[in-house]
Amino acid sequence: MGTSVVATAGVALPWQPPGLRTVCAAVWALSLLLLLTLLAARSLHWLHHRDQARAHLLDPAVAPFYGCAAMALVAVGGGAVTVGRDWIGTRAAVALDVVLFTAGTAVALAAAVGVPYLMAVRHRVGPGQAVPGWLLPLVAPMVSAALGPLLVPYLPAGPPRETLLLACLALFGLSLLATLLMLPLVFGRLLVAGPLPLALTPSLFLVLGPLGQSTTAVGNFADVAPGAVPSRLAEGFAVLAVLYGVPVMGFALLWLCLATAHVVRARRHGMGFSMTWWSFTFPVGTCVTGAAALARHTGPAGYDGLALVLYGVLVAAWAVACTGTARELRETVRGAGLSGPAGPVPPRCVRPPRPR
Repeated sequence: MGTSVVATAGVALPWQPPGLRTVCAAVWALSLLLLLTLLAARSLHWLHHRDQARAHLLDPAVAPFYGCAAMALVAVGGGAVTVGRDWIGTRAAVALDVVLFTAGTAVALAAAVGVPYLMAVRHRVGPGQAVPGWLLPLVAPMVSAALGPLLVPYLPAGPPRETLLLACLALFGLSLLATLLMLPLVFGRLLVAGPLPLALTPSLFLVLGPLGQSTTAVGNFADVAPGAVPSRLAEGFAVLAVLYGVPVMGFALLWLCLATAHVVRARRHGMGFSMTWWSFTFPVGTCVTGAAALARHTGPAGYDGLALVLYGVLVAAWAVACTGTARELRETVRGAGLSGPAGPVPPRCVRPPRPR
């Protein structure tokens, strides 16, 4: 999803230089290839290592990442309609989006209910252990809410369009209210227990996800509402896009500054690359699409410039994350794991020589 958002955010920009759409289509194709690879690997893992896969659900550090699978499905599906159609055709793009949106939304709802349930009855965590990763299963329905409206124009006029739009609005409310319950725990943990461990510091950017994605969602609601719901409701969606999006984007910029300050501090204290650096991509991308939506609905309010600046940050972050991941994978192939070389074997693990 961190790769797909580079494509979808690029085509959402108010300024489209020549060649940008072609590059975005290529990036989307790469995200589709990565998704298919991930799905195949995950299926094989469940098939051959079912006990270990189930154990992940009981691990409070791993279980929230089931929300990422849902977001990846929906994000790549949404990219098919926005930019992938240039390569595969509109009909195939819509069909692909229907499949991925349906599957991703089902997984998102299951994760939004199942992971918090497991955290309450099976996981043992304290308030001081709250991390931004806890938001992942709760944000997943918001991605469906934001990208579901892309399918509305392809449905028959009347009840089908209205039903999908209102269903996306329900997903929006579900995710937003759940996020509002969880976010104070994350912020309170920072104030009470201090900064996150160095390797987890980039995950502070995950908070931008529900903020930018919800702003994108209300903007997309307003875009498709005139052809899906009565005019009075369509006007309400247009008002919501501004009255909700403007203050939430303001808070997103505040959190962006706060998270950046924490990352700079962690970097000075020796933070190296880890897979958490991918947190710099998708959340920032949602802020790009959110700012672009505000630019469409507010007129000359400076959001077009904000979208361009944030997209530059997104592309730079994606390039750094790709480079670091490629380097880590190369080291893995050479025998050094993602966390670095294993180091010398402790003396207590060394077997004594056999007597001769």
